[in-house]
Amino acid sequence: MDQQIKELNAFLEGEFMGIHAYEHYIQNTQDQAVKKDLQTIQQNHKMHAIFVAEQIQNLGGTAVDDVGIVGSFQERVAQVKGYPKETHDIIKGAIRGEEFGTDMMAKMVKGDLDQESKSIVQSILAEHQQHIELLRKHLK
Repeated sequence: MDQQIKELNAFLEGEFMGIHAYEHYIQNTQDQAVKKDLQTIQQNHKMHAIFVAEQIQNLGGTAVDDVGIVGSFQERVAQVKGYPKETHDIIKGAIRGEEFGTDMMAKMVKGDLDQESKSIVQSILAEHQQHIELLRKHLK
C-alpha cells in the first residue's frame, strides 16, 4: 500500500508540473485558438490531479500538493532558460512536455498498483496522448 501511495504521489507531482508549465504557455501565446486548447489541456491536468489525489486519500495516504523537489528543480531550469514566446515554439514545447511527462509518469507507476489505481493512471495517460494529437493539429 505504501508503495502504491508513493507511486501515485510521484504521478500527481507530474500532473502539477504540467499545470504549471501550461500556465506559462497560456500567458505567452497570442494565438486565441492555441490559447483555448492550452487552457483545455491545463484544465484536464487539474482534473487528473483531483482524481489521483482522491485515489491516494481513498488508499489511506496523504496526497502531495505541489511538484516536489525534482519538479521544483526542473521548473527553475525552465525559468532560467526562459519559456518560448512564439506560438510554434510554445506548441512544440507543450508536445515535448506531454511526451516526456507521459513517459516518466508511466515509468513511475511500475505495476505495483491495485486495479482501480491502474485504471485511473491508464485513463490519464491515454488523455495525455490525446493532448499531443490536439497540439499537433496546430503545427499543420
